Amino acid sequence: MLQFIINRLMYGFLVIIGVITVVFGLFHALPGDPVDLMSGQHADLETRDLIRKELGLDRSLIYQYGSYLSDLSVVSIEEDTEQNQKKYRYTKLVSVGKKVLVFKFPYLRKSFQTNKPVDQILLESLPGTFWLSLTAILIASSLGIFLGVIAALNYGNKIDHSIVSASVVFISMPSFVLAILMAMIFGYYLSEYTGLPMTGSLWMNDPLYGRQLHLENLILPAITLATRPLAIIVQLTRSSMLDVLSQDYVRTAKAKGVGRIRVIVFHALRNALNPVITAVSGWLASMLAGAFFIEYIFKWKGLGFKTIQAVEYLDLPVVMGATIFIAFGFVVVNIFVDIIYAALDPKIRLN
Repeated sequence: MLQFIINRLMYGFLVIIGVITVVFGLFHALPGDPVDLMSGQHADLETRDLIRKELGLDRSLIYQYGSYLSDLSVVSIEEDTEQNQKKYRYTKLVSVGKKVLVFKFPYLRKSFQTNKPVDQILLESLPGTFWLSLTAILIASSLGIFLGVIAALNYGNKIDHSIVSASVVFISMPSFVLAILMAMIFGYYLSEYTGLPMTGSLWMNDPLYGRQLHLENLILPAITLATRPLAIIVQLTRSSMLDVLSQDYVRTAKAKGVGRIRVIVFHALRNALNPVITAVSGWLASMLAGAFFIEYIFKWKGLGFKTIQAVEYLDLPVVMGATIFIAFGFVVVNIFVDIIYAALDPKIRLN
């Protein structure tokens, strides 16, 4: 088991390094000069040179890549200066000549637009995306399992065909198209009846009462984000339930006179949920990325909204930091799920 965990951690580490390399390459392949974004086009030459030197853009590409990896590493060798202590917030481990081996939080650089640390910007935006994703996955899993069971129990009739057809439509529909439709229909045209706003965030500032919680703003984006995974969970639950309902132990339970609800819940559904759990664990990570355009359309102040806003303003450190953060989330969730399955099924450890 220990070897399995080490292998998965090494695989995850290589994936993260690959993402960092690709993101770094794209950053330097894009047109435009970062110095222009930070100094403005009318800055004098001396100011531009100072900014270029501070960003390390006057050094070779290999040096810049190594410097970026060092900034992202939790352990690195740095000059023990007051400026570096403030910049990296490190803890000294070992002195190495005039430098020190330090343990630090990964440094994602600073925003070109606000000069705020990127990690601070991401952490401020993360709660909005977290609550949106969590609400969406709860809606998708609970409603998807329920509809999947209903479809399986009504296999072949109109109810089954209707549920399956609707799930196919929602799987095929892009999330941003559905988001626009939901916002227009329920947040604009029918807002008098639904009481739901077209845009808004979980927390909003009120001139009189200060910062206020607005749960109604969560409804439309959460339902929109939940729709695609809900449709997939419906089909997975239906397929798995149909397979389990044909098993001998289910027929035996029915023959013994066990109640229909008890057979469905305790005998069939419990054994049919394995593929559904796998799907839910995967979608929880992917929702962080899938929420980007939905957040932007509903103006939901989360990680996706902040990242797309950074793309518009060419605030590349924020875009790079968000991309690496999302990739890290994917890797952590996948490793966690792999370890759980390996603990439950020893055969998986051999793969």
